[in-house]
Amino acid sequence: MTSESIESIAAGYELLQAGEGAVVVPRDVITVTGADALRYLQGQLSQDLTAMSTMGTWSFILQPTGKVDAWLRAHRISEEEFVLDVEAGFGESLATRVRKFLIRTKATISEPETRWLVSQRWGASNEVSPSEALEGSVPDALLGKPVGPGVSGIDALFASESAARTFAAELTEVPAAALDRYRIAHAVPAMGAELTQDTIPGEAGAWVIEASVSFTKGCYTGQELVARIDSRGGNVPRPIRLLVFTDGCAAGEAPAIGEEVRFEGAVVGSITSACASLGEQFPAMALAPLARSVAIGSVVEVTDGDVVRRAVITEPPAAD
Repeated sequence: MTSESIESIAAGYELLQAGEGAVVVPRDVITVTGADALRYLQGQLSQDLTAMSTMGTWSFILQPTGKVDAWLRAHRISEEEFVLDVEAGFGESLATRVRKFLIRTKATISEPETRWLVSQRWGASNEVSPSEALEGSVPDALLGKPVGPGVSGIDALFASESAARTFAAELTEVPAAALDRYRIAHAVPAMGAELTQDTIPGEAGAWVIEASVSFTKGCYTGQELVARIDSRGGNVPRPIRLLVFTDGCAAGEAPAIGEEVRFEGAVVGSITSACASLGEQFPAMALAPLARSVAIGSVVEVTDGDVVRRAVITEPPAAD
């Protein structure tokens, strides 16, 4: 990592932390249409689609065992049309999963396509709702709220990259790497990293469950495990933790994905996402599902050859 890129990522991260800045990133999208679209998706997604507003709503789609197939955002266009957006690279697997139980159902699942997301951050003092702030200014975009503890802002999903870039040009655009650092700092899990087919939804954190699960709707695939863990106080085997490194990472360095995390000499997990140190003010950070015995405030070690990196298990910023 060059000094120039370190500086640009640090500056972009500071803007996002201050409630400013916007990032353009691709998302995979599928469309579900048909007379039974609402009824079918209501039985597949963890969120209550009948209670949706015009804003996109976060949801899980689960295996029958209750483990994660995808974490996505659902947009209700009408009772017969829904758009589901998921991280880039996961559209095909999402489409396959949504089609899995499509038997004698009047609904059609589209092939995945790429749309472009402009993710904008706001300061906590902004009292204007996302829909009011953007009303009329992005008529061709689907709107949603970014998810994360302490995260305020708006996501606008465009059909073309040119439309997204035009909108972003009116804002302060920052590098995508700055958003990834912001994601890790707020312990927002990513598909294929923290969220795999072995992940229990509750391991992603209480705030993810609050944003993505309805406990008042009817039955949906995988509901039993989610409800059982909630009834037991959300106690899960391997909660996703934020590691903030205190030493062992020079500027531009980060622990490698897959490196083992040790606590009191025992392996308790491995790194699933990481961002490099940007200097003394911005230490390296990582996410890792860890054994629940590793509490907030614990010091852990990540060893890479002869290099021992130490990190503190840290609580992400509190929700607004």
